[in-house]
Amino acid sequence: MTSFSFSLQKTDGGARRGRVTTAHGTFETPAFMATATAATVKAMTVDAVKDTGAEVAICNTYHLMLRPSAERVASLGGLHKFMNWSGPIVTDSGGFQVMSLAGLRKLTEEGVTFRSHVDGSKHELTPERSMEIQCLLDSNITMALDECTPHPATHEVAAESMRRSMRWAQRCRDAFQKREGYGLFGIVQGSTYEALRAESVQALTSIGFDGFGIGGLAVGEGQEEMFRVLDFTMPLVPTDKPRYLMGVGTPSDIVGSVIRGIDMFDCVMPTRAGRTGRGYTHRGTINIKNARHAGDARPIDERCTCPACQNYSRAYLHHLFRCEEILGPMLLTQHNLHYYQMLMKALRAAIEAGAMDAFAAAFAADQAKGDISQ
Repeated sequence: MTSFSFSLQKTDGGARRGRVTTAHGTFETPAFMATATAATVKAMTVDAVKDTGAEVAICNTYHLMLRPSAERVASLGGLHKFMNWSGPIVTDSGGFQVMSLAGLRKLTEEGVTFRSHVDGSKHELTPERSMEIQCLLDSNITMALDECTPHPATHEVAAESMRRSMRWAQRCRDAFQKREGYGLFGIVQGSTYEALRAESVQALTSIGFDGFGIGGLAVGEGQEEMFRVLDFTMPLVPTDKPRYLMGVGTPSDIVGSVIRGIDMFDCVMPTRAGRTGRGYTHRGTINIKNARHAGDARPIDERCTCPACQNYSRAYLHHLFRCEEILGPMLLTQHNLHYYQMLMKALRAAIEAGAMDAFAAAFAADQAKGDISQ
């Protein structure tokens, strides 16, 4: 049987090049995970997702526990079989979505009780139940249940929230069913307070986890503050385990976070943007619905090798979106995911070559030029 492991192959400053091994294969880091919220990447087939270069997918515990239910997924062979994804799968704990249900949930030391946004049915999510659900789903990387601290938060609120999350982390560790090739990640909390983040890292390290999520960021604090928190947090996190910055982010967020030692990312941004007409290019973002693209024969990004860029013009995609044809969101989503995977591949190559600083400078210069100046 294959053991869960992380191999750190090269560093360049704080940036890290590695490989995560699971029971369902490996993935290279830095990695951007394909966001398959309800066991599907919106507007994409599994083959199309693989063609972008994505090696790992992340699914949403909260949504899947409500429908079709973790028990049903398990009865159908687990997530890999259910969604026809043979590679590694990460599942979040469900905590972020539950904590977002303002007015529909009640938080106690035991866990969270809440009403479904789908049908109003009542549910309870505890650390033990979260571990059970994620085991039933058969995810390769299980995330500990934590309380997503609101932003902004006073030191007192952030401390109480973080310490509850650390108590829950111990309960998750105790309840997690150890299996070869499967790992459990703890989640660092503490809002924007250095001492609280340090306390959280120490607690998680003492409990013992296979990797570390960095939570409580990308919740409205802005990029500068996020980077500041990473600057004082990442040097404290063990170097021999993968580090996952949850819910991040834009291409510039990713580059800046890789520089600071992050290995794994996920975000709905590229798929959500693709469905609403926003495309990512090496010179920033474009809105394909803008009139200036109506007669533009160029691809979305001339550097891109995705099917949308190789076979269709901006003018055609503009037409599809204006006519509300479903092919438009499909093509632009595929492009965005391909762009993100190209970015990750370039970051891995830059770290291998010891050229991370030069890459980051060139990336920033390209982004600053803007699309119109082409």
